[in-house]
Amino acid sequence: MDVVTILDRPPALRKPVLLAAFQGWNDAGEAASGAIDVLGRELHANPFAEIDPEEFFDFQVSRPTVAMVGDGQRIIEWPSNRFSWAALPGSGRHVVLLSGTEPNLRWRSFTRGIVDLASSLGVEALVTLGALQVDVPHTRPVPVTGSASDAAVAAQLGLRRSTYEGPTGITGVLNQVATTRGLRSMSMWAGVPHYLSGTTYLPGALALAERVTRLLNVDLPLGRLARDAVAQRDEIAELVADDDDLAEYVTELEQRTDDGTAELPAGPYDTDELVAEVERFLRDRDV
Repeated sequence: MDVVTILDRPPALRKPVLLAAFQGWNDAGEAASGAIDVLGRELHANPFAEIDPEEFFDFQVSRPTVAMVGDGQRIIEWPSNRFSWAALPGSGRHVVLLSGTEPNLRWRSFTRGIVDLASSLGVEALVTLGALQVDVPHTRPVPVTGSASDAAVAAQLGLRRSTYEGPTGITGVLNQVATTRGLRSMSMWAGVPHYLSGTTYLPGALALAERVTRLLNVDLPLGRLARDAVAQRDEIAELVADDDDLAEYVTELEQRTDDGTAELPAGPYDTDELVAEVERFLRDRDV
């Protein structure tokens, strides 16, 4: 079975890098998928291939959604994994972007299909983006960690080598498959405040997008995303100022972040309730 369907074969790509992010377990605050979407927009990426969801999704778990289009017609939107390509300005090189959704089924076939496509396009390196929940407040810089199959690359990017052991998502499997096939691979992760992980967290997307531009050595206009991230921080600051419990909670997280303590602060806080409150606030304010 051909996992990837080519819709419009791209031209010969010069030294391409594959960037991939997946909505779902690997994407707290939609920071990773948001970064890929912004990069695709700013690079004017050209769609060229997709993965049919039929073989890889349990639609009772990852349900399709109904949407209305401009002419009043209803359409079904299925979980998607789409590829696009773009030229990197000023470099003579190309990039392939995979904007995806973590599948429910057949992960080995899914990841092998992606690596097969990468090989056919002459991809030189794979970079996966992810985001995870951390006990860091929104008032501190977004932490970005990472690992690479090449230690020199990790050092160049200022990324710490991951020592994580435990359950993994599709990005971890994809990186492993790529490495076993001889493809250089690296992974970058943004830390999203756990009380904001259920909403779109723009500072996380910005942090990853900036790291990618540094990796690719290209200058992209990320000013729009930066302005939106600042506006969101202002909205969150307003919420914190109006809620004494949340303000105290954030202050304790700041103290623990600054002194290097990773544990959640002890206290009479219902963190699930705080998360729900933040989500409601941001949704109501259309942040």
